[in-house]
Amino acid sequence: MIIKPVQTIDKHQERVWCVAWSPKGTLLASSGGDKTIKIWGKEGEEWTCKETLDDQHNRTIRSISWSHCGKLLAAASFDSTVSIWDCSSGEFDCVATLEGHENEVKSVDWSVSGSYLASCSRDKSVWVWEVADEDYECASVLSKHTQDVKKVVWHPHLDVFASCSYDDTIRLFKEEDDDWECYDTLTGHTSTIWSISFDKSGNRLVSCSDDGSMKIWQCYLPNNAEGITTIGGDPTWKCVCTLSGFHTRPIYDVDWNKENGLIVSAGGDNNIKVFKEDQSAGNKNEPVFECVASVDRAHYQDVNSVRWCPTDPTLVASCSDDMNVKFWRVIDEG
Repeated sequence: MIIKPVQTIDKHQERVWCVAWSPKGTLLASSGGDKTIKIWGKEGEEWTCKETLDDQHNRTIRSISWSHCGKLLAAASFDSTVSIWDCSSGEFDCVATLEGHENEVKSVDWSVSGSYLASCSRDKSVWVWEVADEDYECASVLSKHTQDVKKVVWHPHLDVFASCSYDDTIRLFKEEDDDWECYDTLTGHTSTIWSISFDKSGNRLVSCSDDGSMKIWQCYLPNNAEGITTIGGDPTWKCVCTLSGFHTRPIYDVDWNKENGLIVSAGGDNNIKVFKEDQSAGNKNEPVFECVASVDRAHYQDVNSVRWCPTDPTLVASCSDDMNVKFWRVIDEG
């Protein structure tokens, strides 16, 4: 496989922290240190800026996330707030500002049901917001991490989510008796975990860390055939594979392709890499992943975010401290 450059966009005025595709893959949102969100759409063969949202936050916009219906966009900012944008009319209107975090908000993500939004912060907390019509009510404040929480990601099918932190752990949360609780804590990385991503099934999770490694975590349900111990009715997550030696500096982001199972990673070495599971290994409890494509110096500085297009499994977007957004095509040379 090879990673081919498609287009470079240099419209941001500061480092770009995050890229996020709309569910239909027709729009890409990007956000960064210039306090703006830019919406990109395709005209012919080129991606162009359709709209700039620049009047809501007064500090860096660290993370953005589309709702699964594609009508809402959430943005997490270093100004300690989360903004909610409604684009159902074709125009982007800020319809809510969520306040409560005591410090920079690092990540935000919507549940697949659309009933919940999760946000996390440097204040070490994760907030779960209950969504009803246009109202957003805090359903729970979770303070299980002991350091800055870097990212929150919802399960692709269930109202369950994972968070990762500067405290080197991943935590899994579920709703229980009208509140939210941590039901598993994953340890194994030796430094900050920057990003996590579920696979299509939701039974696997990939993480990446400041320690230069990626880990694959497998979910084991109660009464599993492998004999992995579980507690009550909750599953247990175990690390089944560690990928190291591929990036030479911290790995800042990973994304698991929901269509073809490829994993894309990027980090402080300015490189983007793609990994594929070796199906001939034949053991889900001891999977083998190979690096099948790589582009060195994909950006001139740290690559902060990489995302597969949800409707085109060969298309990847990335962004960087170099203020650029780039599009890439991952293709099979054969």
